[in-house]
Amino acid sequence: MKFNYLNNRDLLKEIHKSKNTYCTYLDVSDGDYDIIINSLSEIDDTKINEAIELRSERLCRAAYDAAMLESVEKRKLEEFAVDPATISKTDLVFRVMTWEHIPEEAKKVPKGKLKILEDDDELVKTEYDVEEDVQPTKYTKCNFPPFQHFKLNQNGEPYCVGKSHWKGDLITGEFCKDHGAMTKKLAHMFIKLCERYATRSNWRGYTYNDEMRSQALLQLSQIGLKFDESKSSNPFSYFTAVVTNSFTRVLNIEKQNQNLRDDILELNGMSPSYTRQGMSSSGSFGDGDYD
Repeated sequence: MKFNYLNNRDLLKEIHKSKNTYCTYLDVSDGDYDIIINSLSEIDDTKINEAIELRSERLCRAAYDAAMLESVEKRKLEEFAVDPATISKTDLVFRVMTWEHIPEEAKKVPKGKLKILEDDDELVKTEYDVEEDVQPTKYTKCNFPPFQHFKLNQNGEPYCVGKSHWKGDLITGEFCKDHGAMTKKLAHMFIKLCERYATRSNWRGYTYNDEMRSQALLQLSQIGLKFDESKSSNPFSYFTAVVTNSFTRVLNIEKQNQNLRDDILELNGMSPSYTRQGMSSSGSFGDGDYD
């Protein structure tokens, strides 16, 4: 796979497939949403018409991609246009960003406890006599923003057709965030992105380039699916920022470690690194703060 294959459309497709492995739907087709909203109250005629237009474009693009895989001849996208008038509002899928189906996380809060001394009737508080009080504080942490998919019935009333971070039936199932997985294609895209970024002129000369690349890949595997399609349609920029921050973090740590080594060498009357010697001779001696 060439690096120029990493475009936003393909990244969004693989992110969508990866997130769907953590979801449950009434039907497989319910996993493909047409529009993203924040609340069911936002569903009105304007949103419905917008969703119809987006669904028309999505079906057109899907038909075009399928035809291009089967044929070697160039085709025009306009040949596969779908008339919005042929799309019923009951076919639309609304993705609602919500935490309603995510359980609250019970957090143990230390609480003071009174203890009666054997030789005294006085109540005394001590730092060692504590008990844990379990209280719900916030929702369980998820690997990407949770959502639910809704469709409209003949009366225009929304009903749920899918949930993220869910395993089993929509009604009798349970919350689960560990049963899904990132697609192999998305993981390969992350690897190619890190490898390509590591060859840039401002990074490839460092001896710890491998560590930078490994740190960036680890960070992408942890927060790669946190990309929120409701806020942006440019995942490439998001992933590039993650890689840049990871590379910079390793660079700062290595520079701080180098300063510590040079300080120890100078305290023992030994020659520090050439970098420190060059800084000393030029009169610009750093303080080691690279953050």
